[in-house]
Amino acid sequence: MKTKIKEISNAFKTRFMKAYATQNEGLDYFLPALAIFILLTSFSSCKDFLTEELKGSFSSETFFQNDKQAIQAVNGVYDAVAFNSFSNALWVFGDVASDDAVKGGNPGDQSEITYIDEFNADGNNGIISNYWAFTYEAIARANNVIANVPAVPMEDELKNRIIGEAKFLRAYSYFNLVNVFGKVPLKLLPQQTQATIHVPLSEISAVYQQIEKDLSDAAIVLPVSYNSPDKGRITKSAALAMLGKARIYQQKWSEALSSFQQVEALGIHRLLANYADNFKIAFENSEESIFEIQHKTGSNPFTGNALNQWFAPPAEGGYYFNAPTQSLVDAFERSVTGEADPRLDASVGRDGQLWLNGELFSATWSPTGFLTKKHQQPLSEIPSSLKGDGDLNYIYLRYADLLLMKAEAFNETGKADSAIVNLNKVRLRARNSFNGEIPSDLLANITTTDQNQLRTAIRKERRVELAQEFHRYFDLMRWGKAEAEAALGQDFNYDTKRHFPIPQAETDANQGINP
Repeated sequence: MKTKIKEISNAFKTRFMKAYATQNEGLDYFLPALAIFILLTSFSSCKDFLTEELKGSFSSETFFQNDKQAIQAVNGVYDAVAFNSFSNALWVFGDVASDDAVKGGNPGDQSEITYIDEFNADGNNGIISNYWAFTYEAIARANNVIANVPAVPMEDELKNRIIGEAKFLRAYSYFNLVNVFGKVPLKLLPQQTQATIHVPLSEISAVYQQIEKDLSDAAIVLPVSYNSPDKGRITKSAALAMLGKARIYQQKWSEALSSFQQVEALGIHRLLANYADNFKIAFENSEESIFEIQHKTGSNPFTGNALNQWFAPPAEGGYYFNAPTQSLVDAFERSVTGEADPRLDASVGRDGQLWLNGELFSATWSPTGFLTKKHQQPLSEIPSSLKGDGDLNYIYLRYADLLLMKAEAFNETGKADSAIVNLNKVRLRARNSFNGEIPSDLLANITTTDQNQLRTAIRKERRVELAQEFHRYFDLMRWGKAEAEAALGQDFNYDTKRHFPIPQAETDANQGINP
């Protein structure tokens, strides 16, 4: 038994230490998974694990010595966020838990996702536990950067930038945590003492207060843009836009508008001419993108996008998860003669329409008859043999989203005319993306100034513009009980099901939660 455990431990150590090796200064990320390494090392000997000296790792005292190591450390935060993206549960919460998608795949495959879809998940659910662990891994790495980089001898401009990047990524991680789980432990220091390890749950308002502080700090020090080797790092506009989004979620409408207006004052973002280009490799980190998670195929350690396989049809070696619903497809506008909003076929594969590789899509490829097109690449870019190692980035926040949040904030503050202008910018781009002469009754400008009607139009526009980009469930929850229960049906109780349960492993281990 001991020999078998040691064989398994060595295999995992090889895998993880290879994956978590130090890389160069670019976004070929550094991955210091100290906690995982300690865990795996401890099982290599049933007799000696309590006294075995940890090998092959850096301590904070020996690692944070120069600017190169500081960059490697913040790259490790990026990588933890990317790892959580491709190993992902954000799509499970954002899409599958909503009315936009079901689990898909074989009925028994990843059955724990079904419990989330049906709001029957408990604290032992593996998807929930993994998402919690991966997100707090990113936070732990960010905390190490924020705590240790100030003492590193290096140029102040670079030092401040690195700390700003870490603060943004910490805020982004907490933003997702607070919207998935509600109250969470607010850990802001390296976990080196009992007090910093066993942290109690913080009120949602306190978590948001810290999110806003981190993003405000980041916006002050981050650059507007980067040269080519560092393209994809967090920018000033990302911090400001994310700050605006955090304020939208708290219904701080005027403050959110201030953040969004600061983004626009930078003059660097615009809508791409063609909607579908946002989801193509040739347009990564475009002017429309505000914050996207970087993926690269063929990397060691792995930084590819596995969603390229998770969402693909079986004929391509895919698992056909995150299958869109008929409800989502029906949300897209159609003309009286049947032509559809061009965003539909850019977002969803449906029967008889062209798929990514040029062939016709078949409804038999999916249990719902539909598959998402986003987050996938044609076989000419990533063949079936490499299907789970895509290099298409995931865009979390783009300019169209910002315009729709601006429209929402203007409408909620009684400025209908300004709301309409921003809403119609998004609709006009969709209209211009139509291939051929567009019917006059498709995607016409919204003209109503009635606040309720305009609110409905903006919310519908968010659904179709951002379809399958993992935002729908969180929008429904922030819009409140009536909107959420109407969308999710009579079996969904907003008061008891809005947030998912904290993992049992956390409540067992964290004495701050369960003294």
